[in-house]
Amino acid sequence: MSRTGNTPIEIPEGINVSLNDSNIVVKNNSGEKQLKFSKNLEITIEKNQILIKPKDTNKKTKMIWGTTRSLLNNLILGCTTDFVKTLKLVGTGYKAALQGKILKISAGYSHDINYEIPEGINIKCKDANTVEVSGSDKNQVGQVAADIRSYRKPEPYKGKGIKYENEHILRKEGKKK
Repeated sequence: MSRTGNTPIEIPEGINVSLNDSNIVVKNNSGEKQLKFSKNLEITIEKNQILIKPKDTNKKTKMIWGTTRSLLNNLILGCTTDFVKTLKLVGTGYKAALQGKILKISAGYSHDINYEIPEGINIKCKDANTVEVSGSDKNQVGQVAADIRSYRKPEPYKGKGIKYENEHILRKEGKKK
C-alpha cells in the first residue's frame, strides 16, 4: 500500500475543488488550475478533504497513486503560498539583473545571457549575486531554476558558477607539485 497515497489532502479556506470524470479543477481568487489523473484511481471529496484510492491494485496503479496525490497536494499548496528557489552566483564578475521581463546574467562568458522569464514566474534579484525564483507551480519553478543554473553549473575546483542556495559542492584538490 502507498503511504503517500493514503494520506488525505486538506482543502484550505477560499479554495474550491471540483471533480470531472478524469480532471480535477482547483479554483481560488487568482485563477484556476487543472490536473488530469488516471482512470485507475478513484478521487472523492468529503468534507474538507480529498481522498485518493486505487480501483485495482496492479503495479502501474500503485506507482501512479502516490505521484497523483503529491501533484494534487502541490497544486493546492501553490494556491495558498508561492514556491521559492534561491540561486547564488559565485565567481568574480558573476552577476544578475532584471530588465523588465528579461533576466540578464553575466556568468564569465564573452557575452551576457538574456533569459526571458516565462508567464507565471516571478524573479527577484536581492543583490547582484542572488536570484530568487518564485511561483505557484512547483514544477515550473524548479524547471526555471534548473534552466538558469544550467548556464554555468558550479565547478568542483573553485566552486564558481550558479548554484542553489543550500547546495553543497564537493570540492576537489588541485594539482600537486
